[in-house]
Amino acid sequence: MRAVLRRLVPRSLLLRNLLGVVAGLVVVVLVLETTSPFRNSQFATMSYYAIAAAGLTVLTGLNGQISLGHGALMAVGAYTTALLLQGGSVPFPLAMLAAAVVTALVGVVVGAAAARLHGPYLAGATLALAVGVPGLAIYFDGLLGGEQGLSVRSPRPPGWFADAHYFLTAGELGGAKYLAYIGWITLLVVVLLLANLMAGRYGRVWRAVRDDEVAAELAGMRLGGLRILAFVVSAACAGLAGAVLAMVVRLAAPSGFTIVLSLSLLTAVVVGGLGSIPGALLGSALLVFLPPAVTNLGTGAGLTGVQAAQLAPFVYGVVLVVVMLLAPGGVMGLLRRLWRRGINQGGST
Repeated sequence: MRAVLRRLVPRSLLLRNLLGVVAGLVVVVLVLETTSPFRNSQFATMSYYAIAAAGLTVLTGLNGQISLGHGALMAVGAYTTALLLQGGSVPFPLAMLAAAVVTALVGVVVGAAAARLHGPYLAGATLALAVGVPGLAIYFDGLLGGEQGLSVRSPRPPGWFADAHYFLTAGELGGAKYLAYIGWITLLVVVLLLANLMAGRYGRVWRAVRDDEVAAELAGMRLGGLRILAFVVSAACAGLAGAVLAMVVRLAAPSGFTIVLSLSLLTAVVVGGLGSIPGALLGSALLVFLPPAVTNLGTGAGLTGVQAAQLAPFVYGVVLVVVMLLAPGGVMGLLRRLWRRGINQGGST
């Protein structure tokens, strides 16, 4: 069984990742073209959660730094995008790139301070970041819009994209669908880059620092620089996620970047599996699709709308507790164990 799988899988890591991204793009096209505009908007929401969660996977799952401030970093990306798109002269891809760069620079500053902290002290510092950054929008209300925030112009599909979409699908390209394509194409690019990074030299040294700091330092690794680099990579992903969020929601406001957002991202990474990009995608899917499903089940069972809405976070908390008790490595860790057990049993027979 193992020999057959090895022959089918390409030896080149880059080629394997590229094939995985192409297969993912095909799945995205099939899903978005066969679902309703409401589902398209849900998939767009999942895309920016997954981008931020994938970056947090590098920081927390790979390097061992706990961050409770990624919602604030998403706010930096969202407000940067909103400011650049206000005049209408900046193309949205350039605005997204600028959001990633600006947030990465913020990540350098925060990462330099966080590199000296560990455990609960690091969590507390990033928690202060999550609480403080949204308040800056209220303080600088003339520039950032105060509590009302900044409205964001939704980008229109360029002619070549609309023509290519019609050629491939023979269908119309709605606004929600186009935003979902933007989010998922961005997500696939991020996944490709992070997958290669995690499998390369930096991924190995980040794991070494996470597993044994003393041994890593004795081996000559610069722990501070490695921690800052992990924070910068994670912050850039959070900035991109914030840019996509701003375009999907069409608003950058302090109410969208509360501590709940940061906790939700960390929860998604833990439920999916620390250090696993597929786990980040799975955790993001649970964040988006589980609450509405539970709410619909609650209303179908006779609960009022308010009661059903209150039931959703309770069920999500139960799922988190069950996963931590039965699968400490997250859902992906459990699936990997089952997969290896199946291969071993197949090889033994």
